[in-house]
Amino acid sequence: MANALGKLSFNNKIILAPMVRVGTLPMRLLALDYGADIVYCEELIDIKMAQCERVVNDVLDTVDFIAPDERVMFRTCSKEKDRVVFQMGTADPDRALAVAQLVENDVAAIDVNMGCPKEYSTKGGMGSALLSDPEKIETILTTLVRGVSKPVTCKIRILPTLEETVSLVKRIEKTGVAAIAVHGRMKDERQRHPVHCDYIQAVAENVSIPVIANGGSQDHVKTYQDIEKFREASGASSVMLARAAMWNPSIFRSQGALPVDEAIEEYIKYAVRYDNNTFNTKYCVCQMLKDRVESPMGKQLHAAQTNAEICEVFGMTDFYKKAQADLESRKKDLQQSSSSDLFDQPVLDGDVITMAVKFERREYPPQITPKMYLLEWSRKEKMEQPVYETEQRVQDRAFQSTVLVANKKYRSTLWEKSKKFAEQAAAIVCLRTLGLPEGRIGEENSGLVNKRKREQRSRDVSQDSGITDSTNRKRRSTEPSQKEEQESNDKITVVNGSCGQTVP
Repeated sequence: MANALGKLSFNNKIILAPMVRVGTLPMRLLALDYGADIVYCEELIDIKMAQCERVVNDVLDTVDFIAPDERVMFRTCSKEKDRVVFQMGTADPDRALAVAQLVENDVAAIDVNMGCPKEYSTKGGMGSALLSDPEKIETILTTLVRGVSKPVTCKIRILPTLEETVSLVKRIEKTGVAAIAVHGRMKDERQRHPVHCDYIQAVAENVSIPVIANGGSQDHVKTYQDIEKFREASGASSVMLARAAMWNPSIFRSQGALPVDEAIEEYIKYAVRYDNNTFNTKYCVCQMLKDRVESPMGKQLHAAQTNAEICEVFGMTDFYKKAQADLESRKKDLQQSSSSDLFDQPVLDGDVITMAVKFERREYPPQITPKMYLLEWSRKEKMEQPVYETEQRVQDRAFQSTVLVANKKYRSTLWEKSKKFAEQAAAIVCLRTLGLPEGRIGEENSGLVNKRKREQRSRDVSQDSGITDSTNRKRRSTEPSQKEEQESNDKITVVNGSCGQTVP
């Protein structure tokens, strides 16, 4: 799949196209199972992605990019790491670079959407709106090519004339992109219009980088064998399938497509295994059902509100129960492992007491954090509130915090992925060194944190139902939204040339 340099190759490949609401993790994994060489995620807008936090989800064995509004914007896993292309919607080179650098270690390549004609993509100058601004296209792509280690590609639509289209792709090629995908329709054309294979062929003849043909699902690709025919008709290096794959992802099987009901069942298994958003699951299954959405089964599916209910529609309740039991067992094993691994002995490093501690969100109940416990204990003992100082390591942007309590300093020797986590880890070191409770699940209530507040917050969080989204709920509930934690994070300072924070 990769070339000699270890980078993703786009020559002679069959590819799952980026599709909004379709190209989430379950569909990508299923396409790979059936024979796709490369899979693109759905277009994700740079403004939203730039606000995300990268979170390793040990229960699902995924990497999640979670927005401030608590949604999982992008979820990926090791199975697709070397074959997934992250597509973004952007009109800003600096923001595009920030997003690309956020995800580049978890994907195989970065793609910029320059072809989608729909309003959600074109507003703000993104998508096909970029086609009228070649200079901005050049700036965005050049910035990405220079700024990330993974291959950069883009996906365009054709322009009104052949000459304009060829001129644009030549400019794009000069930016250093690894490949260009061409949807063979103009931005004002829709699926009912025939795909212009002659335009794609002209592009392929005028550039030296791989050209990926797209747009043939309606007229050209009905079977696996048609994929090669479309490639030949367009003169492209590779073929990218959108709707043909959406209707039946087993189109990628060289042995021939399976009955769509078999593909639906396999898709649902991935959706449950990776805790896919229920309404996203339902949308994708409806696309596969096509005209059967108005059948009694289709109406049942429309009424489903959870992945469990979707499984019930397709007679997969036993599978759902077993999958849930497996995930709960994994969660419990991880919690027990963390409990035994994290309690080591403090070591004095200069004037700082250190321990090897990681802050794991899943170890704490909703709205409870070690920082809260440390703050409440300090107040109870009539001491100055804890003072946190945080440093960021340049090479990997990891964080490490030191907390000052009663004229003593405490720090974890392990670096964290965020400043928030680093401060929580420092608080844990202090609490464990002093033999104080920290609010872990299963820990006897110490009375340090107001019980009524905790119960109310737990009720608020419990309203958000779902299975393994409990992992995300625990993560979200430990955000420092409580007044107590906000009070301890309201002054910025610089520490050793990097970002740090202190509390007055």
